[in-house]
Amino acid sequence: MSKRTPVDLKKVEKSLSDRKKTLEEQMIVRSKEQFSDGQVQDQGDQALSITMESLRTSLQDAEVEEYRRINRALEKIRDGSYGICMDCNNEISEKRLISFPDAARCLICQELFEERSKE
Repeated sequence: MSKRTPVDLKKVEKSLSDRKKTLEEQMIVRSKEQFSDGQVQDQGDQALSITMESLRTSLQDAEVEEYRRINRALEKIRDGSYGICMDCNNEISEKRLISFPDAARCLICQELFEERSKE
């Protein structure tokens, strides 16, 4: 990774901070969603409520994980280690960071990580 100017890091930090705020708002809204009005439901309504609750939980899990990645990236910007792969300590490519500003691994290490996760 080439040295970034403070303007570049400020732009990344703003982008990450904006996304973090959006996720916080979404998580608040999602936590208040109700799929049942508390009345007796037939089997179809119960199945739909269960499916919707499962979908909400999956979305919340994904949002929480993205929120954590964003917080880690913001912390790395603050401590000066942003753009360094957490596994090999090499620089993460500029192209990858543009596409995934919260990336913690270089492409090679990310592929290895995903491969190991499948096993």
